[in-house]
Amino acid sequence: MTIKLGVPSKGRLMEKTFEWFGTRGIELRRTGSEREYAASVEGIDNVTLVLLSAGEIPRELAAGRLHLGVTGTDLVHEKLALFDQLLEPLEELGFGHADLILAVPQAWIDVDTLDDLDAAAAMFREVHGFRLRIATKYHRLVREFLRVAGVADYALVDSQGATEGTVKNETAEAIADITSSGETLRANHLKILSDGMILRSQATLWRSRVTKLDGADRATMTRLLAQLG
Repeated sequence: MTIKLGVPSKGRLMEKTFEWFGTRGIELRRTGSEREYAASVEGIDNVTLVLLSAGEIPRELAAGRLHLGVTGTDLVHEKLALFDQLLEPLEELGFGHADLILAVPQAWIDVDTLDDLDAAAAMFREVHGFRLRIATKYHRLVREFLRVAGVADYALVDSQGATEGTVKNETAEAIADITSSGETLRANHLKILSDGMILRSQATLWRSRVTKLDGADRATMTRLLAQLG
């Protein structure tokens, strides 16, 4: 048995994760092409590197098929209803920052808060005969956020592409999406509601609460976490 560590398989998240571990004396390396997903770990014994998409890592941790994994807060909260019972956050890694926000057209000058959105949604349905549509990939998080805020008269529209473009394309009236700088929102003439911050996210090292460790694995985990500080 070995400790299985899940890391995003490509892009900036993978590179920054490799750097983070490297500064702590553990070298993570892709050993094959991007299609092979082969990888190695140097600097500690009995740890296996598993390259997955960031979105797959929460599920694999929750199922106990990974012991540790690096992925965004947003993905864990969205994909796992009982994430705090299944996963333990060990360390925020200081990169991959993104905010899940609620945004509406800049032209809606009278809509700045969630209360304003609630009123606008009721009026929208009365005028158009259907509910105000909010495009998002994050159904669980958005639905819970709006429930707590008391916003009810809306419909979530699934968006797996360029969410910011759905308002311009008239497939939604508002969006809930990840943003880092806000430039794409401004380019699409959207504004964040003043109380529309749903979740602040960043890359985080998570530990599965459901994996079973034997004596050797427990010793490896202790050594690994001590080395990571």
